Amino acid sequence: MFPMRMLHIREHERGLLFERGVFSRLLLPGRNVILDPLGRMTVEKVSVRQVGFEHRDLEVIVRSGALAGQALVLDLKDHERALVWVDGRIESVRGPGLHALWTAFHEVRAEVIDSRPVRFEHPELPLILQAHGARVLLETAAVAAGHAGLVFQDGRHTVTLGPGVHAFWRGEAMVRVLPVDLRERAADITGQEIMTADKVTLRLNALVIFRVADPVKAAIEVEDHAQALHRQAQLALRAVVGTRELDGLLSDKDGVARQLEGILRGEAVAFGLEVKAVGIRDVILPGEMKDILNRVTEARKAAEATLVTRREETAAIRSQANTARIFESNPTLMRLRELEVLEKVAEKANLSVVLGDGGLADRVIKLL
Repeated sequence: MFPMRMLHIREHERGLLFERGVFSRLLLPGRNVILDPLGRMTVEKVSVRQVGFEHRDLEVIVRSGALAGQALVLDLKDHERALVWVDGRIESVRGPGLHALWTAFHEVRAEVIDSRPVRFEHPELPLILQAHGARVLLETAAVAAGHAGLVFQDGRHTVTLGPGVHAFWRGEAMVRVLPVDLRERAADITGQEIMTADKVTLRLNALVIFRVADPVKAAIEVEDHAQALHRQAQLALRAVVGTRELDGLLSDKDGVARQLEGILRGEAVAFGLEVKAVGIRDVILPGEMKDILNRVTEARKAAEATLVTRREETAAIRSQANTARIFESNPTLMRLRELEVLEKVAEKANLSVVLGDGGLADRVIKLL
């Protein structure tokens, strides 16, 4: 057995020298002379082209100091994570533990991050989420446009997020993101049976336009804010309609809507909501009440028609009386009127007349 061995290590390689299975030293590129008279030495060649260096004896190798100047060593605690950048590009996201990264062929940089705040924010978040190890260490939540995301950490609300993709470190806390719709919505209040002040039962359909103004209140104060608003609208409708008689209700539906809106605006604030508008869509009466109202309407319209006819007849008689007084006081005007009548008669018949000093009627000689 030769006491001396020559070993060539290439540029992209490093040699791990073990004596009887125990790490001894790191062999650098070039010719390396190994004195091994007893044949106890073994060498493992590893490539440094790949940045990550993993080995069963990594802790021993690191503690020996052999990697100084050859690799970047990260010893991450339980609450630490690292973003590894290689040649300016994200390479991986690494969790707690010991990591060695070869620096011989690449520019390697690491960002050590405290994961205890749970939420992870970074200008390059979309790229980081695509890196190796990101899906294992990070969980994501997407908040759609027009929504807010309420973050509950171990059951407590911690922050409200806007639209976009957000990331949280796994293992630090129980995280839940609750989306809340902030867009304007419409609630139909349908089939509400109400009794008016004059004891008429009717069904009323209303429409409430609203939006979430305070997402935290809307999610925490009530189980279902839309259902809570629907319930309050039903109660408010009963309160408003119950104080009005049927005729007043039918003639002033806009007034009912305004009064209802005023009530709901104040009550909706407690649920984190903002009422934008309220409208009465339909007032549905029982069948017999419809017949009664139809007969009343028919009688009212008939009376109005009769009144209009009487007014027109009165106006015509008054006009005739005025005309007679004018003719009586002005004989010449009367004679002109007679001539106009003759002109109209002459258009349809042969007429012979004799004009004299007397009235025209007395001088008519022949009418064929």
